[in-house]
Amino acid sequence: MKKLILLGYMGSGKSTIAKLVSNNLQLPYKDLDLCIEEQEQMSVSAIFETKGEIYFRKKEHLVFKELMASEESFVLSLGGGTPCYANNHLLLNGEGIISVYLKTSLEDLYQRLKSEKDTRPLLFHKSPEELKEFIAQHLFERSFYYNQAMFTLNTEGKSPQEIVAEIQNLLV
Repeated sequence: MKKLILLGYMGSGKSTIAKLVSNNLQLPYKDLDLCIEEQEQMSVSAIFETKGEIYFRKKEHLVFKELMASEESFVLSLGGGTPCYANNHLLLNGEGIISVYLKTSLEDLYQRLKSEKDTRPLLFHKSPEELKEFIAQHLFERSFYYNQAMFTLNTEGKSPQEIVAEIQNLLV
């Protein structure tokens, strides 16, 4: 394995789990959104605001493609929408790549995201009622892409440490 990719809806724990796994495996940790922010010299929220989602998705695809083409080994957390645009889902299972979908329940996502919505560009203007419906709709629309991952790991009722252990068991 050269690259471990974690994908799933925003709030599914991709960044948290990726950091823990990278530490355990002693591999570099990368976050696709942070890589984009570094190249653009602005936050994802600012990119959405000033340049729009289409610009962001194009940039996201280019940076993701570059990372997948590199010889470097690492653990990568994707943005929640990454697999759903520009055929990015086709990059999830190349040679030396292991992709894991962190499948998280609607209720867990809602509970996590309702307190974070001010920092999430797609959720910023949603009322609590709209938020739950928005997440449910997105999960439905994105499930095809998320299910292109090599492995699906249900996170329901599991601690981060349990999820990390399950991922590491997939790697042996």
